[in-house]
Amino acid sequence: MIRIQKSVYSPPERSDGKRVLVMTLWPRGISKDKVDVWLKDLGTPRELIRRYKSGEIKWPEFRKEYQESLKGKEEVLRRLALESKKGTITLLCTEKDPSACHRSILKEAIESFL
Repeated sequence: MIRIQKSVYSPPERSDGKRVLVMTLWPRGISKDKVDVWLKDLGTPRELIRRYKSGEIKWPEFRKEYQESLKGKEEVLRRLALESKKGTITLLCTEKDPSACHRSILKEAIESFL
């Protein structure tokens, strides 16, 4: 199972399973013990997040460009898909709303390997 409902600032719970930070930069105020693994290569490219947060691009374009950024990372996505079959993984970043976050796109990409 892949969960995306929590931000990295949410307190860890046993039901989170493996907590996977998927951000390019380490978030401020978060200690290393709050996540199990940091996959910074699956984070949003810095320029893309800047363009989206500034309003320069809308969600559909952000989605398309983020999906493009995942090309060449199929092995990592496949490994996460296999781990999600064995147990829960929770994808984390600082965004609280998963519907407006790259985690929702990433979850779909991982699930495409199931």
